[in-house]
Amino acid sequence: MAAPPDNDVLWARALHVTHNGSPALTGVSLGVREGEILAVGGPRGSGKTTLLRCLSGQLTAQEGEVWFDSTPVHTMSPMRRERLRRDRFGWIDPTPVLVPELTAWENAALLLMLRGVSRRRARTTALEWLDRLDVGGCARKRPYALLQAERQRVAIARALAPAPSVIFADEPTAPLHRADRAQVLRTLTAAARSHGITVVLATHDADTAALADRTVSLLDGRRVNTVHLPPITESTEPTRSRETSEPSGPGEPPDPSRPGEPGRPTETEGRAACSLSA
Repeated sequence: MAAPPDNDVLWARALHVTHNGSPALTGVSLGVREGEILAVGGPRGSGKTTLLRCLSGQLTAQEGEVWFDSTPVHTMSPMRRERLRRDRFGWIDPTPVLVPELTAWENAALLLMLRGVSRRRARTTALEWLDRLDVGGCARKRPYALLQAERQRVAIARALAPAPSVIFADEPTAPLHRADRAQVLRTLTAAARSHGITVVLATHDADTAALADRTVSLLDGRRVNTVHLPPITESTEPTRSRETSEPSGPGEPPDPSRPGEPGRPTETEGRAACSLSA
């Protein structure tokens, strides 16, 4: 068992995971540097969520090693892994999982209070993050009174509030409209860089991956150099009118056609539950 490189805060070697007899990860290895934003790309079913769950200690691979800060996660007891996730990691699901009995600010402050931070200090920090994510006005509302996009912003604030060492974000903008995604992702990446937080981001979207420092791609549970996605037409090109079009001269070749845009499949998965008295 070899220790990871000194500059890698996360390191995985030869991970093998099967689900119901089908391979989910096959020999995946990677390293993540401290403070790096790493995008894990690939289509639905390629193993992105499984890889994040292994790196975060939620799932133990059948074969292979996972190290965090030079400590072997794969040999930890379940209790130690749970403590590691609570104290050092943050997690953002593709769909928000909030405690229904708590208000938005209490949900955002939940991990801080579980770590022993005073209620007043936790509330101040949670409200700051809710304001940054444009849902400060929803602080006293409970989840049932929030829109899906608002609930997801609260979940992102909950992950950021404790300033964890690593945030694992599994398609974090999936419930958001395209117009909202860029702003939320900019907040997430800017906060990570300013606080030195490492981010491992699973995404099928090229625009989201472009915000990362580096991208690794998965296909059928294996690391690959390039993932070729099927083309998809998101909009049709407007037809030119007779008044604005110019006739082609005799013998001129026709205009070349434009290539289509790669398709962007989606993926969802999530977990969580908890309660806290006010």
